[in-house]
Amino acid sequence: MPDAVVVGVDGSEPSTAAAEWAAQEAYRSGRPLRLLHAGDAGSPAPGEADRGDEPLPPSVLATRDHIASVLPGLELTCEHVPGSPADALVAAGGRNGLLVLGSRGLGGFAGLLVGSVSLRVVGHANCPVVVVRAGADGQGGGEDVVLGLDSDQACPDVIAFAFEQAAARGATLRVLESRKVPAGPYSAEGVVYQPEVREALEAGELMRLQEALAPWREKHPEVRVQAELAAWSAGRALVEASRSARLTVVGRRRPRLHPAAPWLGSVAHAVLHHAHSPVAVVPHD
Repeated sequence: MPDAVVVGVDGSEPSTAAAEWAAQEAYRSGRPLRLLHAGDAGSPAPGEADRGDEPLPPSVLATRDHIASVLPGLELTCEHVPGSPADALVAAGGRNGLLVLGSRGLGGFAGLLVGSVSLRVVGHANCPVVVVRAGADGQGGGEDVVLGLDSDQACPDVIAFAFEQAAARGATLRVLESRKVPAGPYSAEGVVYQPEVREALEAGELMRLQEALAPWREKHPEVRVQAELAAWSAGRALVEASRSARLTVVGRRRPRLHPAAPWLGSVAHAVLHHAHSPVAVVPHD
């Protein structure tokens, strides 16, 4: 049985958007969908307690029923788990699943695009986590899968995830690396760069990026890859690229000294808060 797509639901608009995205992902990939409500369940809908179901909020049950009606062939479960929502979601995702979350849940502060539960899950999860923001400009309707990459520290798990997502969607994989190739005639040290020298430097950096992608391009020849160097910071470049993205993919390093400690780098943090598309954060060693 393939690992499930697990989505956290609480009846809020972001969690409903996340559930709809997760349902399409599960249906497309042939995986079961598990709707997970954690914490206080609240009052059950009329008739639910009589059927022996866990007491789930009516809004969560409405989300379940809507997905079941739109995708009748989808293997779907919906359950309540007591305790910390973040801990429950991390446990449910395991290492080989896929977690999907809304950017903010009920009770969140309106000024925070990504709530504390989502940030905690992203920082602790051992599997990829996709964060979906309701009302985001792109909302996954763009044409590309965007990957942020540092060719000096190319992470196989992150690259593989991005290629697989692009292949499954028939999408172009747009790979961005932030590299500050001199744009003018002078470097920061006052060294004069002729135009042909700057072009050679840029070509060399682009070749490094292409070499880092080569093994996965051989594995997925059907994926069109567009490799680019960005003069902006990585966070800014990815946020701008996300405007036309179906999905934006970034990595998150697992802590080596304290494996249980959360870790979310500055690039992933910036993209989570400002991207215009769903964001996948893939943990790696």
